[in-house]
Amino acid sequence: MLRQQAKLFNKLSICVDTFIICTSLLLAYHVRIFFNGNLLPLDNYLWVLVIVIPIWFYLLKLNGLYSSIRRWSIFDIVSKLFNVHLLGGLLTASIIYFVDRDQYSRGLYLAFLGTSFLLLSLVKVIVRMGLGFCRRRGVNTRHLLIVGTREKARRLHQLVEQHEAWGLVVAGFVQVGGAQVQDEVEGHKVLGQVDELLTICKTKRIDEVIFCLPKDFIVDAEAYLQELEELGVTVRMVLDFYDFSFYRRELSFFHDELPILTYHPKAFEGQQLFVKRSLDILGALCGLGITAILFPFIVMAIKSDSSGPIFFGQQRIGENGRTFRCWKFRSMFVDAEERKKELLAQNEMNGAIFKIKDDPRITKVGSFLRKTSLDELPQFWNVLKGDMSLVGTRPPTPDEVAQYENWHRRRISIKPGITGMWQTSGRNRIEDFDEIVRLDLHYIDNWSIWLDILILFKTVKAVLVGSGSY
Repeated sequence: MLRQQAKLFNKLSICVDTFIICTSLLLAYHVRIFFNGNLLPLDNYLWVLVIVIPIWFYLLKLNGLYSSIRRWSIFDIVSKLFNVHLLGGLLTASIIYFVDRDQYSRGLYLAFLGTSFLLLSLVKVIVRMGLGFCRRRGVNTRHLLIVGTREKARRLHQLVEQHEAWGLVVAGFVQVGGAQVQDEVEGHKVLGQVDELLTICKTKRIDEVIFCLPKDFIVDAEAYLQELEELGVTVRMVLDFYDFSFYRRELSFFHDELPILTYHPKAFEGQQLFVKRSLDILGALCGLGITAILFPFIVMAIKSDSSGPIFFGQQRIGENGRTFRCWKFRSMFVDAEERKKELLAQNEMNGAIFKIKDDPRITKVGSFLRKTSLDELPQFWNVLKGDMSLVGTRPPTPDEVAQYENWHRRRISIKPGITGMWQTSGRNRIEDFDEIVRLDLHYIDNWSIWLDILILFKTVKAVLVGSGSY
């Protein structure tokens, strides 16, 4: 019955979302007409719905908005919808650019994105709050049977009790092992031993069975799974494997067949990486456009100041040990690498990084380029190629990586960036390499698109006030 209700609710959601998307375009059109009457008739813009609707539905489904969201917070819903509109907006805008770049109104499209995001968020939040209100009063609830009585089972019970809006009701516990059956756990009755599981499900109102078994006590649940499926009961398993606080765990299937539990040492997800890469490409193209404008002036300045090439290319270590050639405008004399050995004793940094304030290898023009960060403009080419990202960790040299301690190496588990937390946290005042690594790890563990955008804004501010590298 509940599954049929869920399917009906999904179909209704799709119909409502279709109506909202179409309404958003109509509202956006009339808003644009009100503020700027210079638009073509509405019929000239309706064709974009043929592109938008399938893309929106695919992204809504990909983000889980057509699955059960009873355990989602309002922030989860709004952030997922933001991802849908950010990625969908980029994809649709790209198609519009190639199909009808001259006639389609950019203002209308932006107004549509904003209206669609606001209306979809408003409707889904209202539905979420309404369902939560009903579930707190016993409507549309799901009854859970928890198999296990140890720590994980008790923790699951606490989570259910803390979130009444989920509409989950603990029907009882089932004990695994032990000669004497406990009377109750967390105020709920222990209904029997695990070998009585099927009988309990037949005689009680049970919608879901959740196995919460410790790794040192594994029961053969395979026999129960088939029989519970025949009863139409949903089965879930709380995995009790290795618990590393800095890892993000993900359960997936290899080729839709082999279940794999993955421990990610970074907070990046596939879809988020796609958005990050899209922003990298867009930012790199803009950056290369700026580079092209400034290029002749920078070339003349470098050539008039010292002899040597315009660009300086150096081997750097990228994501997970990949090597690439990192490009900059040359800011040092051509013999800088040879002279570095003579200056090692003057290194002002503690650890696997070399930096001195009054570096005699830097040219006069190079000092200006570094102060304004103009020397790093060619790295937009590295970003476009995929060697680097706009935001990430500083790309180290091979000799620096050779000095790394084990915990330092996690900073190269992501693509290096043109800018990062170190660059926007007063890098000229930080003299301890371990502190740089801690900033990098904080970025890796707390990464989001919003954090990247914040760092980019801070970088622009740092460049404008002239607090670049020395």
